[in-house]
Amino acid sequence: MRIGELAERAGTTTRTLRYYESLGLLPPADRSGNGYRSYDEEHLRLLEQIRVLQDFGFGLEETRPFVDCLRAGHPAGDTCAASLEVYRRKLAELDAVVDRLQEVRAQVAAQLARAELAAGLGNAAEPMCELSVSERDSP
Repeated sequence: MRIGELAERAGTTTRTLRYYESLGLLPPADRSGNGYRSYDEEHLRLLEQIRVLQDFGFGLEETRPFVDCLRAGHPAGDTCAASLEVYRRKLAELDAVVDRLQEVRAQVAAQLARAELAAGLGNAAEPMCELSVSERDSP
């Protein structure tokens, strides 16, 4: 298949394909007699692996071990030692983000509770305020 067809099937652009090829993530395409790049299903498979990982938040370089694993002949790109290590690192990063978000959530909840108590609301839904919405919005 030609580069435009591969890009369309993979949901990306020809520019992206050339970039991945320049980084070595995609093997160079064969060239037809007229000089056009010719790609096969293996190229599509590699692109799909890269796209899935990027959708999960993996950086482009983080996809390299998965691509290398596929290119080495493994049916899944995540069964090689290097791929497993990238998974472990990504999970550790995600755990740290989740922990930080839980801390921030607890702080926001505490601020809300404090503000509601200060406003004399307890758990009331509407704050007691002298200004109505229309008065706050007018100059």
